[in-house]
Amino acid sequence: MIPSRFGPNHDPNHKFSNPKTVSKKVSHAYKLVGSNDKPVAAVKCCSISWYVVVTCSVLGLLLLLFCLNSSLFFSNDINLTLDAVENARKNPSTNVKVIPYVQSLDQQPAEKLDEQNAGKLDECAGKYIYVLDVPSEFNSDLLENCSVLSPWTDMCQLLKNSGLGPRLDFSDENVFSGSDWFTTDQFSLEVIFHNRMKQYKCLTNDYSKASAVFVPYYSGLDVGRYLWNLNATLRDATSVKMAKYLSQRPEWKVFGGRDHFLIVGRITWDFRRQSENTSEYSGWGNRLFHIPEIQNMTSLLLELSPKSKFEIAVPYPTFFHPSSENEVHIWQEKMRQKRRPYLFSFAGAPRPNLKESIRNVIIKECLASEGNRCKFVNCKPNVTDCSKPETVMKLFQSSVFCLQPPGDSYTRKSIFDTILAGCIPIFLHPASAYVQYIWHLPKDYSSYSVFIPMDELKNGNITIEKRLLQIPKKKVVAMREEVIKLIPRIVYANPNSKVDGFEDAFDVAVKGVLNRVAKFKSEMEGGKNGTFESVPDELAWKYNFFGDLENREWDKYFGDSFGIQ
Repeated sequence: MIPSRFGPNHDPNHKFSNPKTVSKKVSHAYKLVGSNDKPVAAVKCCSISWYVVVTCSVLGLLLLLFCLNSSLFFSNDINLTLDAVENARKNPSTNVKVIPYVQSLDQQPAEKLDEQNAGKLDECAGKYIYVLDVPSEFNSDLLENCSVLSPWTDMCQLLKNSGLGPRLDFSDENVFSGSDWFTTDQFSLEVIFHNRMKQYKCLTNDYSKASAVFVPYYSGLDVGRYLWNLNATLRDATSVKMAKYLSQRPEWKVFGGRDHFLIVGRITWDFRRQSENTSEYSGWGNRLFHIPEIQNMTSLLLELSPKSKFEIAVPYPTFFHPSSENEVHIWQEKMRQKRRPYLFSFAGAPRPNLKESIRNVIIKECLASEGNRCKFVNCKPNVTDCSKPETVMKLFQSSVFCLQPPGDSYTRKSIFDTILAGCIPIFLHPASAYVQYIWHLPKDYSSYSVFIPMDELKNGNITIEKRLLQIPKKKVVAMREEVIKLIPRIVYANPNSKVDGFEDAFDVAVKGVLNRVAKFKSEMEGGKNGTFESVPDELAWKYNFFGDLENREWDKYFGDSFGIQ
């Protein structure tokens, strides 16, 4: 048997060995094993080991030289392949087969190639945002003069902490948990969004790299100063000045503003005054959304007009602004464990002067429900202070379903407080959420909400309680889980901290803008108008939600005289 130091599978005929030499040395060493002359045996064996080491070293050096030559060869081959690709492009008749890897490299944007050639992939390719450096009168000056932003509210307090407002001082740990709760005003989104944008990881100072351009104009805070002022010229002044400023910028002239977007912290109806007459009071709001330059941009706002193609609705800011992914998970689990004694609930003020108001119908039914199945919180002034976060959050956390009828307009901030509390929303009009928040809420609205047609309630064809009791318990559990999963997408993370690990409402909105702008650019560079450009304004809601213009059951809600009752 060959000594174990050579291994049981040693092959004396290995190509790196000299069979005769190795055979003699192994034979001699084998004879000495077991004799009393151990040092001689060790010398013999060591000589063989040194022979193997030297041989392997020489071969290793040869192999290294071979690899270096090979790398040069393959490098030249890649250059030849790229030359072939370029030649094939110039001469389409040339029969050249392009390898997929090289083809994908050649299709990358210029700024991406440099980093990729250096072995690093540009994670921001297609995501770069250029923030327009607008004059201070359009944003920071408004914050400095915060005392005049509202005639009734102390906006200086509500806009502190990067727009989040004062930290919420609460004593009931059953309702809240953690430290990232604030008394956030529903109209402070422009400041929150702008500060979140400052933390965006793919900002660029080079417009040529940018996929989209953000315009930090606080249009909501601007018009809010003058909404109750009879001077329409005053209400229009800053927005007209902004449009003129934009149209004169070199960035604007590249795509005519199609790659620009702004955040608007109010609802669309505050910017849609029909009359151009400015000599006297001529209607509510200003005319921002009637300005051609603004119509070329994408406007993100709290509530869109179903008949507008350039508006996209984003969630109202809630009271919760998490600083970490873990904080979100803790809150979600807390909502899963909540005991919910009420089948459904409603928090809102009655409309006694509007006899046809749907609110009167649902309040009447809620008060008449059996066994306290419904809980009503009257938000009428001097009755219940529903501006306190504890009031509404405690109610929603105690309810399985939460009624969300139209308010003064189609939407309500309460919609997102409901979702945050893990309560399944009940909608009575498709314009309250479904055709609004198309980027943030699932298209399958039945997976997370209940839709009860408003006219059926008014006509007495169905009751809310009866409709809810028809839903199987397993379905209710699944719907609640879907609502709780939505929480990260409808909250705005704390802009004072860098949050990773989940997409918040800001991230979802930015991703939607980038996709939308990319589509516009593709169509414009191709020398054609896209399908969306040819969609009539009055059918924008349908195309946005369904992706087509077919007849739908919801058509009756969006006729020529559609409105809120």
